[in-house]
Amino acid sequence: MNKPHDLEERTYLFAKNCRIYVRKLPKTISNLEDGKQLVRSSGSVGANYIEANEKLGDKDFLFRIKVSRKEAKESKYWIRLLQELNPDCTKSSLSLLEEADELRKIFFSIISKSST
Repeated sequence: MNKPHDLEERTYLFAKNCRIYVRKLPKTISNLEDGKQLVRSSGSVGANYIEANEKLGDKDFLFRIKVSRKEAKESKYWIRLLQELNPDCTKSSLSLLEEADELRKIFFSIISKSST
């Protein structure tokens, strides 16, 4: 998968791909509820990153990046849960799991470098 270097674009594509994934899931009560959670958390990853770039100061930047990392980790949780309950949709969820983890690692790296 060719991933953009622009993190704003990358987080946007992650949120978009999570929405596409949720749309394809069977319409069960648990999928609808868990899908809503994934839609929220995946969108929050990029929204908070954009907020970090419009920082009011260093503390605000670090806070927003930490929220982005937290939301990426939460997205991974919802994807795993949906994946295990919908084994027919595993192929598309694997790339989402990988991307959520990579985004979490990127934000961790930004936090580590900003804290020094």
